[in-house]
Amino acid sequence: MLYLYHSEASHQLLTLTGDDHRYIFKVRRHKMNDKLYLRNLEDGLLHTYVITSIDKRSVILELQESQVLDVKAKKSLHIGWCIIDPKNIEKVLPSLNEMGVEKITFIYCKRSQKSFKPDFKRLQKILLNSSQQSGRSEMMQLEIADDLKSFLNENPESKMLNFSQNNFVSNTIFDTIVIGCEGGFHEDEVTLFNAENIVGFDTPLVLKSESAICAVASKILL
Repeated sequence: MLYLYHSEASHQLLTLTGDDHRYIFKVRRHKMNDKLYLRNLEDGLLHTYVITSIDKRSVILELQESQVLDVKAKKSLHIGWCIIDPKNIEKVLPSLNEMGVEKITFIYCKRSQKSFKPDFKRLQKILLNSSQQSGRSEMMQLEIADDLKSFLNENPESKMLNFSQNNFVSNTIFDTIVIGCEGGFHEDEVTLFNAENIVGFDTPLVLKSESAICAVASKILL
């Protein structure tokens, strides 16, 4: 873990209890005068604290310094992701966060199962843990769209990841792309995109939705 999240990081004195205390005291085995790095994920600052008191129930920290330290991808990538099983979303979300995806908008596409509902509170917790581990200084943004048409109204320059014989992801510049769910896009959805805005991978293999989204993120951001 590169830093610890705390909503009140930046205050001169902080008291850690509960899970934060257990992590510092039992997992990391920190002791008096050790330095800890904290972020509140709002001010863009990395705050350095020193442990001034530690016991079986709490840890008291004193602020030493705060510095601007942005840790994020060099490029911006917004992914419109047609909703799949939330369990599969949760499995790959940490990887997408570590690679630096700026934003994901979940879309109810025609072949998305309407019973699938992302649990944003749970997803935010996953992102928070991932950000602490990777050092990312800004949280990934999460949104939801009712359908693909409404998403395109807000993001008219979007690309579609679909089968393409000569327009490949690796040869295309973009910052917003839509990725389908299991079963791919409905014919009506494909017609929403001009041919030049439909891109694919240079492979004969068919990727699952979660594999495709990781492949796109890695090609564009890493």
